[in-house]
Amino acid sequence: MSVEAVADNPKLLVTLVDGIKRITFNRPERRNPVDHETMTLFRDAVMLSATDGTRAIVLTGAGDAFCSGADLTAVSASGISNRDVTESLREVANPTILAMRALPVPIIARVHGPAAGIGCNYALASDVIIASDKAVFVQAFVKIGLMPDGGGTFFLPRLVGYHKAFELMAMGDVLTAEDAYAMGVVNRVVPVAELDGVVNEFAERMTQAAPIALGKIKAALSRSETSDLAGALDYEAINQGDCFRSADFAEGVTAFLQKRKPAFTGK
Repeated sequence: MSVEAVADNPKLLVTLVDGIKRITFNRPERRNPVDHETMTLFRDAVMLSATDGTRAIVLTGAGDAFCSGADLTAVSASGISNRDVTESLREVANPTILAMRALPVPIIARVHGPAAGIGCNYALASDVIIASDKAVFVQAFVKIGLMPDGGGTFFLPRLVGYHKAFELMAMGDVLTAEDAYAMGVVNRVVPVAELDGVVNEFAERMTQAAPIALGKIKAALSRSETSDLAGALDYEAINQGDCFRSADFAEGVTAFLQKRKPAFTGK
């Protein structure tokens, strides 16, 4: 059975079909910049995914770009000095990144073109990044006199190391899809014509996996970024118990013994 929900605002398209939620930044004429309204809609769409039957999220952009970052035209030059950007980040951007990491649902970033600024960091905050050979990643903040936000200073050095992260952020250079793959930033790089097929395969496999187990894997990996070994082992022990007591585990064992594909329900 399919369920579909569409956001009212055309800046962000949201559909939910057969457990796969597709969230699309939709201002292709400007390479999908995000203003305060779009960022708020995105935050709400992510948060809703915990309770609306979403089993996997595909995050992407319309046209030839993923997301070009914050919309610099949304605030006038005279209004910049009066804007409390710290409060704005705390109210919208930061809760969005935290919600992406806390969500017990896998998020697949489908990056087919430029991912810049906070758009790059939305991709980094996802669980899987599938890139086309036309994709590029840019920590462009320094070019306009800013430091990164959206969790970039947390995610990037954990992927590429301190020194490379500093270079990419301090110089604002473009990271190609091939280089991103070599550094472990993205999971796959494929030709544009093959991108949707690969992304759809990932998403469908996620919807068929055991939801409780997937959520625990994501939570444990996220926690390990700030945990020691002893803490990680204890977290595994506690949450493996939750998995062990689930109906999904019983179904998984039964299906294994019967040599059939399991039908997980998230119970």
